[in-house]
Amino acid sequence: QAQVVESGGGLVLAGGSLRLSCTAAGLTFDDYAMVWFRQAPGKKREGVSCISWNGDSTYYADPVQGRFTISRDNAKKTLYLQMNSLEPEDTAIYYCGALIGRWTAVQALGIMSSDRPSFSHYWGQGTQVTVSS
Repeated sequence: QAQVVESGGGLVLAGGSLRLSCTAAGLTFDDYAMVWFRQAPGKKREGVSCISWNGDSTYYADPVQGRFTISRDNAKKTLYLQMNSLEPEDTAIYYCGALIGRWTAVQALGIMSSDRPSFSHYWGQGTQVTVSS
């Protein structure tokens, strides 16, 4: 059964760093665009960063631009999100998503932002990131 599983969350002081990982199983990883979304308490889910199937196309939300870096290792079937200069506003549950198709990062963002994406996709269970001030 196909799945994606996040890891790497935790508690960190403001200004610190974390690296999230998302490992895929049961799917052909390089057939999928990959995304990171987050949801903070009382807020809507938002797209944080996305990457195309081959890594040539990336997207970052304005609040994380310049602080977060998305990358993928197709040989290891793993997606990463390096988060630096973390702020309390980054506190949220971070979700990894896989979207079938050779979409650009922005296209993947749009599709996965829908409540019911029109293409085969998977979401992980999420990993908690807490940034204390």
